[in-house]
Amino acid sequence: MSNTPETTVVVAKKPAMAHKSIVNESREIERAVTLIDLGARLQVLESETTLSYERLLRLYKEVAGRSPSKGQLPFSTDWFLTWQENIHSSLFLNIYEYLSKSSAGDDIDMLIKAYRLYSEQMVATEVEPLLSFTRAWRLVKFVDAHMLTMTTCSQCHGHYVTEPYENSRYFVCGLCNPPARAGKGKNAGGLRLH
Repeated sequence: MSNTPETTVVVAKKPAMAHKSIVNESREIERAVTLIDLGARLQVLESETTLSYERLLRLYKEVAGRSPSKGQLPFSTDWFLTWQENIHSSLFLNIYEYLSKSSAGDDIDMLIKAYRLYSEQMVATEVEPLLSFTRAWRLVKFVDAHMLTMTTCSQCHGHYVTEPYENSRYFVCGLCNPPARAGKGKNAGGLRLH
């Protein structure tokens, strides 16, 4: 037997630290780089990633080689309803809705895939892409907020971007009933009607 008193050593536990996953951060950076490559504005990156503004700003400058555009994002639904813009918006939104229904993934991942497919169609048909990634993102937000919707054309039965109160029974799309000067411009890469 020993004459020394027993000492109890108490080991204090370290407080639980916020767990930061390097893998998740890497995915966020990869997503941000993809969005920058597609032409997304900084506000879109802020909305669709968890990276800080300062980090996104540095990343944007590194990837794009320039500072991001300043100013507010477009907030009018009118742009999506004019003739050529409506055709481009409708093509994109049909692709996006098909992908959203047929495959799993985050909304932003579906948006990226849909925008890439839209861009491929523009290259294949030699038509100038009118829909930027930021406008495509805004279009999806407008549809989610019920500010825009898809309406079926009563003649060709295609689905087109319209205002929510459009009467589908009498709706005729811009391809079935184009405006008088539609397709007659000399812009290279514009839609042409024969």
